[in-house]
Order: sequence, then structure tokens, then C-alpha cells
Amino acid sequence: MSEHLIQLQRANTRRVALVQEPKLRLLSPEVPSIYALVAAAISEGGALSQAARRNVTGEHLDYDAIYAGDSDWKILPAIDHPEPARCLVSGTGLTHLGSARDRQAMHAPSAEEFEALTDSMKMFRWGLAGGRPRPGSIGTSPEWFYKGSGSVLRAHDEVLTVPSYAEDGGEEAEIAGIYVNDAQGQPRRIGMAMGNEFSDHCFEKHNYLNLASSKLRTCSIGPELVIDPEFESVTGEVMIARAGRVLWQKQIRTGEAEMCHSLQNIEHHHFKYETHRRPGDVHVHFFGADCLSFGEGIRLADGDVMEITFDGFGRPLRNVLRINNDQPKLISVSAMK
Repeated sequence: MSEHLIQLQRANTRRVALVQEPKLRLLSPEVPSIYALVAAAISEGGALSQAARRNVTGEHLDYDAIYAGDSDWKILPAIDHPEPARCLVSGTGLTHLGSARDRQAMHAPSAEEFEALTDSMKMFRWGLAGGRPRPGSIGTSPEWFYKGSGSVLRAHDEVLTVPSYAEDGGEEAEIAGIYVNDAQGQPRRIGMAMGNEFSDHCFEKHNYLNLASSKLRTCSIGPELVIDPEFESVTGEVMIARAGRVLWQKQIRTGEAEMCHSLQNIEHHHFKYETHRRPGDVHVHFFGADCLSFGEGIRLADGDVMEITFDGFGRPLRNVLRINNDQPKLISVSAMK
């Protein structure tokens, strides 16, 4: 069984805990964050799970109360950096086979058919053809996008906001890889977490070139960081509730068996850039969504609740959507004379 870690805060006090349902077993206050625990594990030359077990205390907290918001302790995102600007949040798209796997995705198109495909479908087909290279080889580069620094990360039960300049906001139920670069710049995958990648699909739909800015939104991860989880084929569910009733619900799958790119290929193409291997930096990288409510004609409204569950990844991740209806304000830049 994989170890699950969670970050908590009460007033100015932060703690890390091992999830031992239905309790949370606190770690030593000497490691007040998962980032600090990772640093200790790297320094000691051991595994993260071993470092966690070495630091456990006899203190326990009631997970139910904290998860429900009935405690002074609040859940934090499953990773953060003491300097938020040194956490890069990004993602890979066009990765999941979905229904295309059972229809035409594995059939090579003719030259005429290929020219008629959208750029997105062409990239997806390239992933099918070259996204799973032999071990030790480099495959086709996947789509890559930037979401922001660590300041965009939100925790379980925190609000995801549609800003005044946006057209929409919609859930993207995914798994995110969590990484820390060691002192030599070697990326270390410390685990994975559930995530709601959350994007402006209406703006993106106007033109695929809007993808980059449609991704610059808040997103959520957690509540639990899972150390070395099973990621071959992971079942899950995404649900949208409105006014206390289920509006939309879908069974979903993720994992390497459900994707046209291998994890090794995704990680290579992310960390091949020297700037992504800066010592001490944190990376949160989303691996892509199986389906979207937006793709089935659902438009989320203020107050809608988005809930995401993946088997083996802990308690569900839940966030409320809030729409900022203020008039967009012109941002003026002042010149220094």
C-alpha cells in the first residue's frame, strides 16, 4: 500500500500527517511541510516514505472533522514551496484515448484524411504513433501548457474562481505528478495527487491558439499526496452538483494504459528543458483528462460543486466554483521616466 501524506494548517502552525483512516497521524513539527520532509529524505539518502515513518509522532487528529471543515485545522494543497514563484504548475494535453481508442484512433489515416484533421487531432495521432518509445528512447513530444506559479494552487474545499475577464470555467479531472529537483538538478517524483486542472473552455473554443491563456487559471490538487501510486489504469468519477443535486456524473479512467504517451515520455519532455531542472524547484504537472462536462454541453454556474475521485488516491477533491461578475478593469502600465 502506498503511503498518503497531507498538509495542514491551524493559524500560523503547519503540520504534515500520515493518513491512517479515519485518523491523521502527525509528523514531527521539525518537518512542517512536505517540501521540508522531501529535503530531509534527500539529505538522508533515503525514501520519502521512510522519512515519513521516521518522523511520525503519537499525535492523532480526526480526519472526518478536518475534511468536513469542522475543525480549526485546514487542508492545504498537497504540495507547495516556501517561495510560490519557485513552483511551476503545468500540464500535458491530448493524452487520453477515451472513446477514440475503440473507434478510429488506432487506424492510420490516408494523406488526404490526415490533411482534413484538426491540428489537435493530428497531435493526438502523433502521440499514438510515437508517444510510447522503447525504454531508453525518446518519443514524440506531447502538447505542453503553463498554468502559473504555485500561487494558483488551491486545496480541497477552496474556491476555484472564474475571473472577470474570463468567459467560463470548467472542471478537468486529472492526476498530477509532483516533483522536486534535488541539489544537483535531478528531478525527483515524490508522488502524485488528484487534481482539478480547471480551464476556460469557452475562450479556448473560439480558436485553439487561445489554449495558452485559457489555462492561466486557479486549479486544485489533493487533499492527499500519494507516494509511488499505481498508475497503470486508474478508475475514477467526476461529479458536478448544483443546488444540492447531481447535475452531471461520469465514470473516468486515467493512467498509462489509458494514454497515448508513457509517463517516461511525458517526464522527459517536461524536464529536458534546463530551466525546469533548477535545484530546489517544485513542479506540479497535470497528465490530462479523460472527459469534460463541457464536452457534453454542461456550462457551470456560480455555486456549482466539482467533486473528483480516483481509486487509490484518497478522499475526494471537492471545490466550489465562483464567478467574478465585476466589469473587467483596464490594467495600465506606468512608465518610469
